[in-house]
Amino acid sequence: MSVSPHGHRFRYPGVLVCPAGGLGSIASDMSSTFPGGRVSTSSLRAGRAPVQLRVPFAASSVAVARHKLKDWLQEAGCSTRSVDDARIVISELVGNSVRHAQPLPDGDILVSWQVEKRGLLISVTDGGSGTRPRTVHAPAGALAGRGMAIVESLAVTWWADKKQARSTVHAILEL
Repeated sequence: MSVSPHGHRFRYPGVLVCPAGGLGSIASDMSSTFPGGRVSTSSLRAGRAPVQLRVPFAASSVAVARHKLKDWLQEAGCSTRSVDDARIVISELVGNSVRHAQPLPDGDILVSWQVEKRGLLISVTDGGSGTRPRTVHAPAGALAGRGMAIVESLAVTWWADKKQARSTVHAILEL
């Protein structure tokens, strides 16, 4: 197992795994990486409105969502680590939606994020699929199958809801 300069562990080739405890374990060192110290969720809530994006049901939407979330978090003064972890999670959720589900009736998917009491809530809503998202422990040589394991390693919690013809996967990350 190798460790990145930011303290992230690499368990499998090409898979980034956050230190035990997720972003919470690195929040205490934000004072050295972010002028003014830790960014509290209450200060983020006060200045950052929730975001909802309708994006095409296409692989290109991963980059759009990732870029917009990055800008939103950087403008709020979040640490590079928090931004990077959130970008990984949103990339996995949008990518999984496009890869494994159906679009909403209008042909799009809905991507949203907001700061709540427990942290940053990221949600992706699509038209659902025949299966529920789950964590798969893919073998080291596998080219796919690690998405929700990555989300699970970075998030405080994640879950999926299915209502009528909609399926939403949510993840909460500590800030």
